[in-house]
Amino acid sequence: MSTDSTASVSTHILDTSVGRPAGGVAVQLAARSGRDADWQALGGSATDADGRCKDLPALPQGTTHVRLDFAVEEYQEKKQADAQQDAPANRDSGATGVFFPEVTITFAVRPGEHYHVPLLLNPFGYSVYRGS
Repeated sequence: MSTDSTASVSTHILDTSVGRPAGGVAVQLAARSGRDADWQALGGSATDADGRCKDLPALPQGTTHVRLDFAVEEYQEKKQADAQQDAPANRDSGATGVFFPEVTITFAVRPGEHYHVPLLLNPFGYSVYRGS
């Protein structure tokens, strides 16, 4: 929840390759006060079954920049394994590993505003936007 002197942040992940939320993805939150300041790790959470992080830590007063680090590798590996089990012909396609093992999003914030920043994820790309 934002106050007049702080901003607040929320996020969720939608796996666009299957049209469903991405649950169980670890998300870390960091903040800094000024573009030349050091990042301060604030803690993290994990996405729920609806792909949402509902308990990210509060931002400290004076925060000007926020960084969200999404650890998507384990989620993508599990999805690949499930897909290969369902379609054995894909096992020998030569694809190995995860192309994007993590996604980092950095954005500027202003006191008193809430920032909802969704991640749209697929195996070979991602996009983000400021939601509402």
